[in-house]
Amino acid sequence: MTDSTTTTDAATGSPVRLQAVSGEDRPEVTPALEELYRGFESELLVPLWTEIGDLMPAHPRSRAVPHLWRWERLRELAARAGDLVPVGRGGERRAIALANPSLGGRPFATPTLWAAIQYLMPGEDAPEHRHTQHAFRFVVEGEGVWTVVGRDPVAMRRGDFLPQAGWNWHAHHNATSEPMAWIDGLDIPFQYATETQFFEFGRDEISDAERITPDRSRSERLWGHPGLRPLSAGATGPGSPLLAYRWEHTDRALADQLALEAEGFGGTVEPGHAAVRFSDPATGADVLPTVRAEMHRIARGAETAPVRETGSSVYQVFDGSGTVTVGKTSWTVTRGDLFVVPSWQPLSIRSEAGSTDSDSGALDLFRFSDSPVFEALRLNRTHVEGTTTR
Repeated sequence: MTDSTTTTDAATGSPVRLQAVSGEDRPEVTPALEELYRGFESELLVPLWTEIGDLMPAHPRSRAVPHLWRWERLRELAARAGDLVPVGRGGERRAIALANPSLGGRPFATPTLWAAIQYLMPGEDAPEHRHTQHAFRFVVEGEGVWTVVGRDPVAMRRGDFLPQAGWNWHAHHNATSEPMAWIDGLDIPFQYATETQFFEFGRDEISDAERITPDRSRSERLWGHPGLRPLSAGATGPGSPLLAYRWEHTDRALADQLALEAEGFGGTVEPGHAAVRFSDPATGADVLPTVRAEMHRIARGAETAPVRETGSSVYQVFDGSGTVTVGKTSWTVTRGDLFVVPSWQPLSIRSEAGSTDSDSGALDLFRFSDSPVFEALRLNRTHVEGTTTR
């Protein structure tokens, strides 16, 4: 409970408004207390005893709420935007952000995470720019667009995860006759809240040399060999130097985990649940300083134990179908659907996927979260139902 508001009072010009409220362990409401509160207001002071319920709750109470966006509808609206909205400097990117319904219309999926569908028409270029926000692209369907990071063209194909640390020049170009959509993830809300963001325009057009369409980017040729670090590479900047994590490797890792479990050797995080984290090949840390990215595969009929975590997550269904429960909300999900898990809301997932709706026969989910931030601040906490909180 709070006894204060932030509405500016016309008479005093103070944004602090305090109300004396009777109650157990509260000061007696008297004229002297009212006079004290008016003094606090005039000096822009707020006593802790009027705010402690909001400032120090017993557990996290996220401003975000669980929500689901249907891929079919997102793609339809993005295609219409492709016909109506230019991709040039006027709008800079044809990116359409998910707005959590409880965050006041801001284009934020959670208080710390941005997620958007981006759409590029045939032959189009998205102009070059850079920003301090850490970003990635994840492709749930299609191919034909190359992202150009630091003048290195990187192919984007279904299932690929493409991280890009902040303050790197980047552009996109569609080299095919078909449009393509993908999701962008960034830490825009986090940097907005901490007032640390910078942005800079780059070239209006990329060079002919950057319009090539190599099967493997230079970053993959140097860094994309499992367990092998190039001796020619010195210290790397924040974020992974590998610009593309290909689906064929992710798929094999998940399949091998479930196969090992079936052979009795373990390897999964829980029965029927395989998972991998994308990591920086130079350090073994998360691919981005503020964003963690993972891929999960849940075998048909398996159900994950309810888990709560500090920090928030956004999931996209890569393949298959199932039922997702976040808090008291449940949805049936299919390929491409995106949903939000706010801080400390319990999440459980049941796979109903099969050979008719999934290439792997399982429910495959891409997840990104703000976990690196909370771990760096020692504010991370997880609770799996039936276990002790850690």
